[in-house]
This record gives sequence, C-alpha cells and structure tokens, in this order.
Amino acid sequence: METYLFDFDNTLANSGEASVESVQKVFTDASKPVPTREMIFSEMGLPIETSFPMWANLDANDVQLQKMYAEFRDYYSSIEAQNTHLFPGIKEALEGLKDTKHQLYVVSSKSSAPLARNLDKLGIGQYFTDLIGSDLVDNYKPAPEGIFKLIDKYQLNKQQAVMIGDAVFDLQMGKRAGVKTAAAGWGAYDLHAIKAERPNYLLEQPAQLLDI
Repeated sequence: METYLFDFDNTLANSGEASVESVQKVFTDASKPVPTREMIFSEMGLPIETSFPMWANLDANDVQLQKMYAEFRDYYSSIEAQNTHLFPGIKEALEGLKDTKHQLYVVSSKSSAPLARNLDKLGIGQYFTDLIGSDLVDNYKPAPEGIFKLIDKYQLNKQQAVMIGDAVFDLQMGKRAGVKTAAAGWGAYDLHAIKAERPNYLLEQPAQLLDI
C-alpha cells in the first residue's frame, strides 16, 4: 500500500473514556435519558451530529442540540489530555511507515481543530500529510466523502490505499470509497462486528501495519 488513511479515536489513540464521560455529562445536564457506556461505544466512530439526535430523540435542527454539541466539545477538551493516550506501538508504526515513504492521513468524526490538537499533543501530528474532520464534510461516516476529498486533493491511487479503523463505520466508509480496509483490533469495542464487515486485513497489533 502507498496510502494509509487512519481513524483517530480508538485507532490511533485510546480515548473512549473521555467520550463516555463527556456524553453522559451532557445528557444529564440536558435532562435527557443518559446513554449507557455500551450504547456510546457501539456508536463511537459516528460524529455527535449523528448520535446525539438519535439518543436524545430530537430533530437534527433542534436548538437544544446545538447547546449540547457545544457543551460536549467544551467538556471533552477539558478532560481529553488525561484521558487520551496512544496505543502501544502506534508511534513506532507511524514512524516506520513514514520512513518508508508512505503517505499518511486521518479521516475522523472529530472536528478538525480538536483532531489536529490531539495529534500534536500526542506527538504524532508530524507524520500526517493532512486530515479530514467532521466539519469538512457534508456527509458523515460511513459515507465516503472524507476519503474522496483526500483522493481528489492529492491525486491518490485508490488501488494503493487502505482505511484503518476500529469501528464498522470506518470499514464501511472504506468499502464505499473503493479502498482496502484494515480493522484495528487493538482498539475495537466489538470484534465480532468488525469481523462481520470482512475487512481486507484484521490487525491485532499496530506493528502489523508495516506488513500491509
């Protein structure tokens, strides 16, 4: 493969606890039924603009949702540093891929600003040529728009590209974009679900990225 497209949350970094705590606080404050940990993990990989209306049973244009989004992002940013850590072996794998002239990108359901901030704070921002956050697409995962934007911008060869992610939405996005897919088993909440998506590669450790 020439091009590696990475999800961020629970693929590059273990950040699930920050998401759970932030979601549950926001729903508590909004006097809405609080999503369980299992619910949150099962939908992780989708942007909050997709999951919140569903969990809160609100219309996507409801003004209350805008307040919930803002509170989520504010609270998440206040706790992300102590709750977001690279998976063991990720930095070494990225360094190895970069040293062998691979092109690396991130396609995430996070907004671009916190995504870039997280990458830099974790010391891996320098490995990536570009990133696509949820604010840069009209159609969220599992729609392939984020991948298509990178392919068009950098004239990437789809036949030599692979999407790496921990969630079914990442793998579905990759399939719809016509690129290879690799399941990040080290961060997956539901291995059975990602195996059912029949990814081209099922990885157990980040070091295996170097063998794709």
